[in-house]
Amino acid sequence: MNPIITNSFMELIFGTHNRNKIIEINKILPSGFVLKSLTDLNYNSKIEETGTTLEQNALIKVRTIFKTFKKDCFADDSGLEVSALGGKPGVYSARYAGGHRNAEDNTQKILEELKGVNDRQAQFRTVIAMVLGGAEYLFEGIIKGEISNRPLGKNGFGYDPIFIPEKQRLTFAQLTLTEKNKISHRSRAFEKLIKFLIR
Repeated sequence: MNPIITNSFMELIFGTHNRNKIIEINKILPSGFVLKSLTDLNYNSKIEETGTTLEQNALIKVRTIFKTFKKDCFADDSGLEVSALGGKPGVYSARYAGGHRNAEDNTQKILEELKGVNDRQAQFRTVIAMVLGGAEYLFEGIIKGEISNRPLGKNGFGYDPIFIPEKQRLTFAQLTLTEKNKISHRSRAFEKLIKFLIR
């Protein structure tokens, strides 16, 4: 099949202000793409994430962005799903310890809830919603692993210091960005998006 990209570059709007996400995605973005964040576009309106699933929130964000800029765009929503907590925090991962959205508080709440619990299985899941030529598409990425007993590492963000991905001994926060990008939930979802774009 012919690539969707027909010009020397393709501009995509990534519906986020999160600098860490931008850095992460730019590391795996192939040549031919120019990524613009909401910060780059001076978009400061708050998008209310009222969905009860990752898919719903990703779609809410991307539809809002497309309505505003009328350009191809994508947005993601990610969550940590812990088996022993019935899949929580899930869609509420960013605000699990309250609306102030403090990563350290969220991490400590998970560790408190898992005190004395042997089942530490968990997974990170990302859903990317994209609007391309007016049509909507969804891409999912999952990385399984387990929750550590305490925070370890200084890299990454969010729950990275307590998540040990499968087949690893280190948490996401102990891995380099390059190492994390090879296996992360977000990179897996984004790779599906890229393959779709250049198919």
